[in-house]
Amino acid sequence: MTKNTVIQLLFGKVVMNFGEKLKQLRTERGQTQPQFAEALGIEQSYLSKLENDKSVPSAEMFSTIVAGLGMDAASFLKDLHQEVLETTLRHIPAVAQFTTQAVAQQADHSRRWLVGSALAWILGFALMLAANDGIFFPNRVYHYTSPGVIQAGEAENIFDTFEEILSLRQTANLITREEFAKTMADFKAQRVRPMNVETTENRGQFYFARADGGQRRFSLVRYEHVAATGNRILQFIGAVIFAAGFVGMFTEWRLRRLKNKRKTP
Repeated sequence: MTKNTVIQLLFGKVVMNFGEKLKQLRTERGQTQPQFAEALGIEQSYLSKLENDKSVPSAEMFSTIVAGLGMDAASFLKDLHQEVLETTLRHIPAVAQFTTQAVAQQADHSRRWLVGSALAWILGFALMLAANDGIFFPNRVYHYTSPGVIQAGEAENIFDTFEEILSLRQTANLITREEFAKTMADFKAQRVRPMNVETTENRGQFYFARADGGQRRFSLVRYEHVAATGNRILQFIGAVIFAAGFVGMFTEWRLRRLKNKRKTP
């Protein structure tokens, strides 16, 4: 596969010289050189020189040819070699204007590819980060436990300190050993009602919830990571978009190289 064929596949055209372009247009119209020369308003001998690149049109003659073809200058020049535009035809104002516009368009095209690639990197990385941190879909399960209901007027840590308080009262001879044992047994039998809660919401080290006769104090026991399906999908999409950024950069570089090959006839 030749360079011109590759460029044709990618851009839908083959670059050529001025004469080759004229000959192609004449062939497409099914005209002989005399017929084509008459349509352009030039001599047939001069047309022959132009088609064989033995002569270069002046600025006035170029305008005459383009007008005879019923084309604008940009449509005629877009398939020509860049080197031809920058050397043999550079004296023509329309060519200089076309070249300047082409350079600006190329810069804008490259900028769009680069910006698009950068946005793909940012978006892809953001999606993967969101999946990792569980921003949209929780990736942690928190386990809380409550020993029982805290009644009105009781301390928040009643279930942790009840036995200690009874021991102090027994030491102070306020209650007997038998009373200590009975009170402790009654407390465990009647008051201790453990409840466990699993939630994807981080409620801190502890939180309170209303309950019949008072409230419950739930304490964080542990948390564990879970592989949420939504996060897996986000990670996959993020990775694809992130990779697309590199593909975009590579594609822009390859297209720019192929376009630059137009400079070599």
